[in-house]
Amino acid sequence: MSELKHVYISEISGYEGQDVILKGWLYGKRSSGKLHFLQVRDGTGIIQAVIFKGDVPEEVFEMADKISQESSIEVYGIVKEDKRSALGFEIGVKDIKVIGESHDYPITPKEHGVAFLMENRHLWLRSPRQLAIMKIRNEIVNSVRNYFNNNGFLLVDAPIFTPAACEGTTNLFEVKYFDENAYLTQSGQLYMEAAAMAFGKVYCFGPTFRAEKSKTRRHLTEFWMVEPEMAYFDLEMDMNLAEDFVEYVVQQVVKNRRQELEILERDISKLENIKKPFPRISYDEAIKILKESGKEIEWGEDFGGDEETVISEKFDRPVMIHRYPAECKAFYMKQDPESAKHALCVDMIAPEGFGEIIGGGQREDDFDVLLGKIKEHNLPEEAFDWYLDLRRYGSVPHAGFGLGIERTVGWICGLHHVRETIPFPRLMDRIRP
Repeated sequence: MSELKHVYISEISGYEGQDVILKGWLYGKRSSGKLHFLQVRDGTGIIQAVIFKGDVPEEVFEMADKISQESSIEVYGIVKEDKRSALGFEIGVKDIKVIGESHDYPITPKEHGVAFLMENRHLWLRSPRQLAIMKIRNEIVNSVRNYFNNNGFLLVDAPIFTPAACEGTTNLFEVKYFDENAYLTQSGQLYMEAAAMAFGKVYCFGPTFRAEKSKTRRHLTEFWMVEPEMAYFDLEMDMNLAEDFVEYVVQQVVKNRRQELEILERDISKLENIKKPFPRISYDEAIKILKESGKEIEWGEDFGGDEETVISEKFDRPVMIHRYPAECKAFYMKQDPESAKHALCVDMIAPEGFGEIIGGGQREDDFDVLLGKIKEHNLPEEAFDWYLDLRRYGSVPHAGFGLGIERTVGWICGLHHVRETIPFPRLMDRIRP
């Protein structure tokens, strides 16, 4: 038996009629007289292993009846075609070996509350639904990297420890860094601006942290973000890149992860419709839409989840809202030369009420203007001296954006809450497991 080939469930179709070994865990089982039907998972999929009493020694048949949920097992058998199964194949069992027993597994086929599932997140990940989400997340991450790597961008890793905040310190985690204080990064953007001045087109991809005391379904305290930054780009070019990028990522998931989308019961037709050009509206036009929809909002206010949902319902694909009031955007945003009260910025709002997935814009490239904004926002000038150097030595127009992976996963998967979009979510009230 030990000379048989170990195969994964995802590749089982290539072994019809052959004896193989499966190494996995017992997901579920049922019995019918002289037959045991075992659902075996190995991380790549789930397959049915059928044990006929006449095909195995009696002790093996009896043992199979006693194997408990999530026990780790090795299954020896022949791959058979079975058109009734989702895979189209099953295993005719010849022998089974129990590797590690599992007793009183806490997550049973019955319904469990979210709090219970979150406390057992390390086990909840074993379910087919969570596997489907993680496969889609993996596809999104691969697509992100492929897009930028194939379009002339250089990956530049940004630091996690930062001496100063990108957008003020009110929502950052402060940590002791030897004899001084530092912060967990909220964005790699400032460092990408430096990299763009060196290499032209760059991106960073890594974890970011926000100490926002928010319990909404869209917020995590730790999440992953991809941030491209481009020298000699203006706002229009930035928006063109953003829509091309998002279309590519979504369509790669539709192409390569249709089965997982179906497991999640996602309406795939809505994703197939995500093709550029995306609608673009100004902040002023967005305010008009909100007021016509009965929302009480004044010019100058930033948009929250409710406002973003109202706007997104007017469109069947992501909408880009550009030129917000300068007063509600970060100090590094460049002012619109045609209207000093507006910033050259853009947010991309996902359809179906999934909220903002991209924030970005053109950066202020004038030394004196940027220095004035740093002082105006009461930021420590010495902390940004290196950032000002980028305007001292060969400044150019440049732009970029950040896309949050978890919100993007939530939108593409059609998930109600962002907590299912990352393997081990960090929320305001959760840091375990």
